Amino acid sequence: MQPNRKINVAILDDHQSIVDGYVHRLSQSPLIEVVATLNFGDQLEPALAKFPTDVLLLDISVPVSAKNSNDYPILYVIPKLMQLYPHMNILVISMFAERGLIRGIMDAGANGYILKDDRSTLVDLANVVLTIAGGGIHLSQKAHQLFLSDQLNRTGNTLSLRQLEALSLCAAFPDALTTELSKEMAVANSTFRNLLSGAYIKLNVRTRTAAISKARSLGIITPFAPPTPSAD
Repeated sequence: MQPNRKINVAILDDHQSIVDGYVHRLSQSPLIEVVATLNFGDQLEPALAKFPTDVLLLDISVPVSAKNSNDYPILYVIPKLMQLYPHMNILVISMFAERGLIRGIMDAGANGYILKDDRSTLVDLANVVLTIAGGGIHLSQKAHQLFLSDQLNRTGNTLSLRQLEALSLCAAFPDALTTELSKEMAVANSTFRNLLSGAYIKLNVRTRTAAISKARSLGIITPFAPPTPSAD
């Protein structure tokens, strides 16, 4: 994203009152512009092709179209969007607090998962979007706990080797985009994002800078350089 440019946000949710609430919250920030609001899944890809989008707010359960009331296949769509728009960040806002679903969404490459009953986070939605736009993550407290328990069940309390590899690359190239770093690791952009989000959750941080700093302080990647000895 170019400096001094507004963050473009698109919203997909089939409840207009909810969409209006998101737009109201986001309009409080002069750094954010809502470029598209959509009610049906089949409107999403044409809108993204027309309106360059930095952050997509995505509901889990929206109809495919006005004529097809079945749920839009979000878990299929997110990896596809990550390929088409590797610089776009996705924030899912859902009423479902299901561990398997949260894991699937985050594994697909989303940057966050907010529950619709998380009023305090929704009140602060503009700042959450700013964090997401900067490559950070955000999960509601309950979603965070569910995702963390899933991460611990799968790999234990320590970071996996691939998570450490991803953080080490981030530390070595702090200004590189995730698309560039994913190519260096020879993995999909969504996979690299998933590695980072899993590391963030385990380290209890939300941004790349904070994750690098904490990993260094814990000595699990190259630590901070020791102070230079005094000459006297």
